[in-house]
Amino acid sequence: MTDRTVETSPQLYARIGGVLYLIIIVAGGFAELFVRDKLIVARDAAATANNIMASESLWRIGFAATVVMLVCAVALTMIFYVLLRPVNRNIALLMAFFNLMDIAIEGINNLHHFAAVLILGGADYLKAFEPHQLQALALLSTKLFNYGYGIALVFFGFESLCRGYLILKSGFFPRILGILVLISGLSYVTNSFVLFLSRLHWDWLLLPAGIPEFILCLWLIVMGVNVPKWKERASAAAISEL
Repeated sequence: MTDRTVETSPQLYARIGGVLYLIIIVAGGFAELFVRDKLIVARDAAATANNIMASESLWRIGFAATVVMLVCAVALTMIFYVLLRPVNRNIALLMAFFNLMDIAIEGINNLHHFAAVLILGGADYLKAFEPHQLQALALLSTKLFNYGYGIALVFFGFESLCRGYLILKSGFFPRILGILVLISGLSYVTNSFVLFLSRLHWDWLLLPAGIPEFILCLWLIVMGVNVPKWKERASAAAISEL
């Protein structure tokens, strides 16, 4: 029984990780594509404010979806560390630290999303501001969210570079998956610095970042890891650490 548990453990981790990854993709995609992109009107504070207050429940659901995404991301961080630690423990640890930084920044940054409904909520203490001022502040909070998200994606991009390297060198994942994740990491980092250093928004750079994530997610769910090769790497790593 013990041997069987050890043998199936990395495969179980992979499958659970794939499901968590899918939840992250769905929850994050919903919050971005069906909430923020749908309700925010660039350069039009009044229209954005009207949209948010007309769909306040949807805006709050988007906030909650992001929180669920981040909770799953913490668990997925641990799973990737366990799966990839046999390849290189130090790089796997660095990968985990980068991802935890990303999660922490995204969690705090999500307050900028929620701030819009607080600013537009009509509380008595907000009567010191004119309606157009509150609308401008609400739009500003969504702009700050974009920059905060860009900062988080720098850390996630470096996490992806570490993860891609480990997958590429693992032997228990296809090398092409590692190459795709490396491309994903470069895309995230490039997109963020384009945002920081110019007024351009090259969102198309996120397309080559998102596709490898979805492919890796499906691979974890359907195929998992090559268990014999994983055990071989894990045994070799355990011996080298003695």
